[in-house]
Amino acid sequence: MATFRITEADLARDVHDVLAKVEAGDEVVVEREHSPVAVIRRPQGPGRKISECIARAKAYEKKLGYAPTPDEDWAADLQAAIDAHREPFDTSAWD
Repeated sequence: MATFRITEADLARDVHDVLAKVEAGDEVVVEREHSPVAVIRRPQGPGRKISECIARAKAYEKKLGYAPTPDEDWAADLQAAIDAHREPFDTSAWD
């Protein structure tokens, strides 16, 4: 990850390029009169990447010596957990 320092004029001139850098994993520090006023970077995800989950599952399977299989109620339990957390986002703090 690289850090780029740009002026607010550069940001206004080419927002698309700045967002492309951020999307690629870089951090952009926006400056006004040589002082930082904002940092733009990708938001941190809420948990593990799927690749890490798969690696951990494979390591656990190797440790056990067999692949664990979910019981027949697992899918229903998972759906119930998802359905229990379907409340809308409270965006009032964003205004």
